[in-house]
Amino acid sequence: MTPEAAESGGRTSEPPVPRAFDVVVRDLATQATGLGREAADLCGVLDDVRNVAQREVDAFKSLSVEVGGMVDANRAIAKSVESTLESAGAAHAAVERVATDVTEALSSLREVAAVAHEITRIALQTRLVAFNAAVEAKHAGEMGRGFGVVADAVKELSEKVEASAKAIGRTVQQLDGRIGELARNIRESETLADGNPTFNLAFSRMIDATRSIEAETERNQSVCEATRGSLTRLEQEMIGTTQALQGARGRADSFLGASEFLVQMSADCGAQTDDTPYIEHVIEAAARVGRVFEEAVASGAVTMEDLFDTDYRPIPGTAPQQHTTRYVALTDRVLPPIQEEMLRFSDKVVFCAAVDRNGFLPTHNKKFSQAQRGDPVWNAANCRNRRIFNDRTGLAAGKNTHRFLLQTYRRDMGGGTFKLMKDLSAPIVVRGRHWGGLRFAYLF
Repeated sequence: MTPEAAESGGRTSEPPVPRAFDVVVRDLATQATGLGREAADLCGVLDDVRNVAQREVDAFKSLSVEVGGMVDANRAIAKSVESTLESAGAAHAAVERVATDVTEALSSLREVAAVAHEITRIALQTRLVAFNAAVEAKHAGEMGRGFGVVADAVKELSEKVEASAKAIGRTVQQLDGRIGELARNIRESETLADGNPTFNLAFSRMIDATRSIEAETERNQSVCEATRGSLTRLEQEMIGTTQALQGARGRADSFLGASEFLVQMSADCGAQTDDTPYIEHVIEAAARVGRVFEEAVASGAVTMEDLFDTDYRPIPGTAPQQHTTRYVALTDRVLPPIQEEMLRFSDKVVFCAAVDRNGFLPTHNKKFSQAQRGDPVWNAANCRNRRIFNDRTGLAAGKNTHRFLLQTYRRDMGGGTFKLMKDLSAPIVVRGRHWGGLRFAYLF
């Protein structure tokens, strides 16, 4: 029976309903349907906002972890800088000790120079005395020959001592200049004559640079700590927002359920509504599916155990994930004639597909059963067979054992595209055992 025939003639198998009651029920169903549509749209919007909020919570958590890493890194830098300053302080003290030792060595060398100078003076006097002794020895003649030999030896010795003392003096003078330059290089804070910094100046610059790094690290640490605190507060606020959205989503679900209940009651009371032709059609089609399954069991094409198989084996390389069971070959063969015929019932019909009690959809309409490509977004819209739709609408349709179930939902078409539609389902029963439901979705 087409929607037009139902609206014009009504159902002849039931007693006529009073016109006034029929009008009231139709108005009630229309209002409830509108409320259901708004509630379904609201649920979808709340889901979108909640998903965005959850992504933001995840992002804040990631940022908090990253900032925590920065804080730890800054602490490590501060520790290294502190260690560097301690080492620099120790090195500077060691340099000061070296400078003191150099100065003391310089004083010792100058003492050596003074002694060498004194030795030179003594050697000069000794040579003079030896010269006088040699003159006296010549005057003494043969008697003074031995004394002359001694005088000559003393003169030669004094000459050698004087030469050595002068060499020592020259060496000490050179060392005095070099060590003095080293001492000035260590202690002075200015640059050398060639423009290069002294050792002390270079060391001081290194310490100043290290302290600058320490100061920057402390400021960076302070900023990171403040940022992490702000991120933690924002994360908690977003968590609170997500929880509030979850609560709002629950209330919207209750509102949606109430509107669906009103539509269900309107249809159950026997009054003709806009949904009546669809309800009768899907109940009849679900019964046909049950009979086809029973015939397959009777002929041995499938066993009851295989028909109720719930071992959903993932199909490798599919995204979204597809599954297979022991009965998909049967459903691919027997369901398309029934399901494709249902698409021709009205131009408002979007799809018709059987699902088991867990929302598994083995065989979809041909237009939604394309081979998957490498694009998950395209696959989500065009490869909907072999998938488990365990959302609120899909599970309710599969588990429903009432004569029919009319739901309103926002269908995800993939790629951020959604469609608001009605989901009408009727239970599929095989030899008295509930297998699932036949879903019949159509637009408002």
